[in-house]
Amino acid sequence: MKILVTGGNGQLGRSLNKIGAAYPQHAFVFTDMPEADITDPGRMEGLIKSEQPELIVNCAAYTAVDKAESDPASARRINAEGPRILSGIARETGIGLIHISTDYVFSGKAYRPWTENDPAEPSGVYGRTKRAGEEAVLASGCRAAVIRTAWLYSEFGNNFVKTMLRLGRERDELQVVYDQIGSPTYATDLARAILAVAEQGLNGCEIYHYSDEGAVSWYDFARTIFDLAGFRVRVKAIKSEQYAAPAPRPAYSVLAKDKIKTLGVPVPWWKDSLAECLNLLQTQLQIQTQP
Repeated sequence: MKILVTGGNGQLGRSLNKIGAAYPQHAFVFTDMPEADITDPGRMEGLIKSEQPELIVNCAAYTAVDKAESDPASARRINAEGPRILSGIARETGIGLIHISTDYVFSGKAYRPWTENDPAEPSGVYGRTKRAGEEAVLASGCRAAVIRTAWLYSEFGNNFVKTMLRLGRERDELQVVYDQIGSPTYATDLARAILAVAEQGLNGCEIYHYSDEGAVSWYDFARTIFDLAGFRVRVKAIKSEQYAAPAPRPAYSVLAKDKIKTLGVPVPWWKDSLAECLNLLQTQLQIQTQP
């Protein structure tokens, strides 16, 4: 299968690129701005006509959650208008589409895992624009899968794990919120799940949830990062209101994964995947610091 990946320079796109060699049955085309501007219909139609993929995996997104509150137009253009354009092209050409979404489409006010059938009630600009993107894909009539994920991290780009490692080298003490609960998700695990869904074939339009197994607070996540990395950092637990952030965060965003498990998709424990990522980051650091 020929697979066109948008947002190829992001951490999920780069994670798909990393594992691509393990899937020789597929030919991958990794694209990003400016050649693959998902908000430009003409450019995307030309790219798809040229490459002729059988599947599009849309990893492109506006993910600056706090900045979205002051720049809603950009967030809506990329998170809502872009998926509308892609799904329209997919419908017209018969190409399958896998679109990546987020736990932020939920209110986070229910303390049980969120299912695919739970009502979406986003409370911030980021969540509302991502939900609008979902709705565009679902209404398009194309063959598609919307995969919601949460708390994504990897050895690429900027994310919570890499931020904690940097701060752990610079400080003796940190404050981290303890009243937001979710499931850390290693982007490599999500990349494998995306390809597993792709290989099942897309019929109609389905929503799936995928995150790594287990639930943890940001505080406990940070403590575990430092413990596994061998850092001696004092971590103070604080409430969300003590962390002044422009955008609201879901208090509880654990995703139920029963549906995607019926496809045979493996869901590793979050701590095992974190250890795998930290080992790779440590290897990268050793290579960078060698004389």
